[in-house]
Amino acid sequence: QVQLVESGGGLVQAGGSLRLSCAASVSIFSIKIMSWYRQAPGKQRELVATMTRGGSTSYVDSVKGRFAITRDNAKNTVYLQMNSLKPEDTAVYYCNAYTTADYWGQGTQVTVSG
Repeated sequence: QVQLVESGGGLVQAGGSLRLSCAASVSIFSIKIMSWYRQAPGKQRELVATMTRGGSTSYVDSVKGRFAITRDNAKNTVYLQMNSLKPEDTAVYYCNAYTTADYWGQGTQVTVSG
């Protein structure tokens, strides 16, 4: 079992920045892939960014150059640094950990006002 606790969401003006945190209950080295997803009202959940255990990262096209997924191994925490935020980034953001199963955090709301 992996427990994930997200934090860092909030209300920000367009062009601003936020950093989301996802603290895992286990060593993140035991997790194959850490990801951030988001779900806007009336839309399907969307994969935003991933980081493999080896450190490789990938992003959905709409956030490339603006978002960055990083990790602090000592804290078993993964971050999503979000810069140049746009109103269309408004969503509930979820942390996901994949080992042999998927684990999800509770979600954190990000609202970008235009």
